[in-house]
Amino acid sequence: MTGSRSQWRWRPNRAIWGIAIAFLPLLLGLGVWQLDRGFDKAERQARWSDTDGPVEWPVERPLEGQPVVLSGEYDPEVQWLLDNRTRDGRPGYEVLQPFHTADGPVVVNRGWIAAPADRDRLPDPETPGGRLTIEGHVWSWPTPLVLGRVEAVNRESWPRRVASLDRADARGSFSNVATAPVRLTDEGQPGALRTGWTPDRMEAATHYGYAVQWFGLAVVLLTLTIATSFRRDEES
Repeated sequence: MTGSRSQWRWRPNRAIWGIAIAFLPLLLGLGVWQLDRGFDKAERQARWSDTDGPVEWPVERPLEGQPVVLSGEYDPEVQWLLDNRTRDGRPGYEVLQPFHTADGPVVVNRGWIAAPADRDRLPDPETPGGRLTIEGHVWSWPTPLVLGRVEAVNRESWPRRVASLDRADARGSFSNVATAPVRLTDEGQPGALRTGWTPDRMEAATHYGYAVQWFGLAVVLLTLTIATSFRRDEES
């Protein structure tokens, strides 16, 4: 009576390995990218929650979330109204205004103000005068929240409605504007409107979770590729 036995042999499939080689770097790269974003987000969150107190402006290398204190005065003529900022379901604007310090103007986000019912009318919040001391956090230049262009209103005068603002735009009015804007800490600051800033929707832990998913997919792909490379031979 003769028997048969099976033996596993290494017989890789070139097509399967080609797919694996193509996708593994992509999956690993996405995982590393999410890890980097998580580390960066964790550092920024730590700066936003810093309880050691603000540092005197100017700072040599302003980092988003860093608490700062500034002395100077608001520019009473210039206001950018950052469009599409909603609070409690009500449309409105965030008011960005230059704050003149001894080292030059800094764009300050004073907070939120409701929009008039008539779209063509713009709010004109009162600006406190005189020399002031304000506390805030280093902010990032705002980007649009919606697709498409926002129609220009008061393009040649103030206040001016904008969908976003970057340093190049601000330098059109002040050539020596600071490299980073500042957002007021709370409503107790001089000139503050409604603050109550919404926290970042995606925390560092979320990025870490995405990184684990990408690395997990890479492990699964590699495991399946290796597993399919072993084939059983039947021997009598």
